[in-house]
Amino acid sequence: MNHFEKIAVQLESYGLDAILLTGEANRFYATGFHSMGTDGAALITRKKNYYFTDARYTEAAGRCIQNAQMRETGHGHGYADLLAEVVSSDHIGRMGFEDACMTVQEHARYQKALSCELVPATELLWKLRAQKDPEELEALTAAQRIAERALEDILNDIRPGITEKEIAARIQYRMLHYGAEDKSFDPIVVSGPNGSLPHGVPSEKLIQAGEFVTMDFGCVYHGYCSDMTRTVAVGHVTDEMREVYQTVLCAQKAGIATARAGTTGREVDAAARAVIDAAGYGEYFGHSFGHGVGVEIHESPNASQLNDKPLPERAVISAEPGIYLPGKMGVRIEDVLFLTQDGCQNLTKAPKELLVL
Repeated sequence: MNHFEKIAVQLESYGLDAILLTGEANRFYATGFHSMGTDGAALITRKKNYYFTDARYTEAAGRCIQNAQMRETGHGHGYADLLAEVVSSDHIGRMGFEDACMTVQEHARYQKALSCELVPATELLWKLRAQKDPEELEALTAAQRIAERALEDILNDIRPGITEKEIAARIQYRMLHYGAEDKSFDPIVVSGPNGSLPHGVPSEKLIQAGEFVTMDFGCVYHGYCSDMTRTVAVGHVTDEMREVYQTVLCAQKAGIATARAGTTGREVDAAARAVIDAAGYGEYFGHSFGHGVGVEIHESPNASQLNDKPLPERAVISAEPGIYLPGKMGVRIEDVLFLTQDGCQNLTKAPKELLVL
């Protein structure tokens, strides 16, 4: 899967002759080939595509990337040198670059070496990536199914005496076992009073009866990420625990009912936030309702209080309200939604009613 053509079609409307992609995520989106960090660069012009890399990746890139000319870097001919040759031969006057991720040092080097104008163009890629095509949706859905299979296994392992770290390790192993390429982020596993840390790090803390265990995790499949959170109880629950859980679940359902293409991110967030506010827990919900998911685990668009723009059709966003009572407990429930004009399709199938193990 590559998106050379979709990118090329947009160049004229942005007044560009070409766009240079040096960031890991956008390189993959364009080419369908993954390499780490700065190990590669893609150049898309209105008529041709190029991929530049070094000898470590040349063969692998050649096997994967279609519809692009391959150029290999080496001693005396680095990325800037090869790009300069193409800028000259293809008469490129205005070249877009990823202003959101290119370093000042890299920009200075390219500006010095290239005879064309460098134009900030991150927005072009963000807009394209926000609207998933059928192949992308298929990969995202498959990644969700892998994570859900891992969850099914892990629920059988959670018991008093097991540590947060061990649960996190088992989640990662099971996702790889079921076909994931990698984890989409380091799993969050927090229990009891640690649950009030939305992005807490799994520790040696032992799970105890009468506690919540919150697990936030995901995996990568064919380059696309999954993301989900489930909070379960161990042994028994108090009335307060049940109230907090049901409030979060009702808030999530309210946000999901509001989520659709054309609705602003702020409106979706507000629907969930109103439920939590009405229950008296408003000050304990500090993050947004959701974020875009795709090649990266956090990407555009966001369902947050700060986003007053309409959410695009075919966007994929998370739905993850939470309540975090400092030093006491925390609950977060997260699904992933595919937005349409009529509403949304929930890509997450794992049960989310309160489960007491």
